[in-house]
Amino acid sequence: MTTYYTSDLHFGHLNIIRFCDRPFAGVGDMDAALVRLWNETVTEDDTVWVLGDVALGSLADSLANIGRLAGHKILVPGNHDRCWEGDRALRKGEPDARERRRATEHERYLAAGFAEIHDRPEPVVVGDRTVELSHFPYEGDSHGADRFVEYRLADRGGWVVHGHVHDTWRQRGRQINVGVDAWGGRPVSDATIAGLIAAGPRDLEPLGWA
Repeated sequence: MTTYYTSDLHFGHLNIIRFCDRPFAGVGDMDAALVRLWNETVTEDDTVWVLGDVALGSLADSLANIGRLAGHKILVPGNHDRCWEGDRALRKGEPDARERRRATEHERYLAAGFAEIHDRPEPVVVGDRTVELSHFPYEGDSHGADRFVEYRLADRGGWVVHGHVHDTWRQRGRQINVGVDAWGGRPVSDATIAGLIAAGPRDLEPLGWA
């Protein structure tokens, strides 16, 4: 059994193809390739932490891809996930109404195939180091100035495994980006991340798509 990490699949999102120069003619080709690359990498006995931004567009169609992915899937929502704690729709109205909407959105993602959803997960051990998991890096963005700073973890000198920055970097210092645009479309194993941490802080460029 292996633990993997990934982020920013953006199932169903046409514009991400242009934005990140993904090598696909359309959403159908992209979604099929993401499912194939995942299932070539992950087995049913493995666990995959998905660090946000799973699907956009019509969620009825795009979230359906989650059920086609192997393994025990745990979601840490990102800013494009409807179940994210910072989603505008979940912050409107009276507290009771907000909680009902939040529960409904969580149930939608669980029904799609996620076994667990963690807004703020506990740190995990990778190799012999404890690391933080978040959709966001400590600092840096793919759109210029840092966004959503109120939802970012404080940098206390440790390592963070994250997404959000797409193909901006694969590693920057103690920040390891597991987004599919940095890893050829595939989830990243804990052994690979442990190796990066053991090599120490540095800057690494994204890998090409498989």
